[in-house]
Amino acid sequence: MDKSHRREAIRQYKERKAPVGIFALRCRATGAAFVGASRNLDGQRNSSTFSLRLGSHRNKALQAAWNAAGGEAGFEFVVLETLDDEDLGPIGRDTWLKTRERHWRETLGAQSAI
Repeated sequence: MDKSHRREAIRQYKERKAPVGIFALRCRATGAAFVGASRNLDGQRNSSTFSLRLGSHRNKALQAAWNAAGGEAGFEFVVLETLDDEDLGPIGRDTWLKTRERHWRETLGAQSAI
């Protein structure tokens, strides 16, 4: 890849909008769900699965469920809802995330993923 193509790819990466929303890590065997909110769903997926694979996730209940279910094969990362309103400021976005996370935890009877 020449330098101009590389620069263009880097520029496009930096300008992309990270999806904001609510996610769940769901155990396929038991149906247990762990719900969280994120300002970057793609990054959250990578971060969560990486720390779970290492056995160092900060949520001990989630880590125990992950280990009991056989790791990545026993869990799925599900995007429950994304924020479509790009006009919200930081405070509005944080309020929306907290409200929707609470809604999904109650709806699914889930624990926190974080």
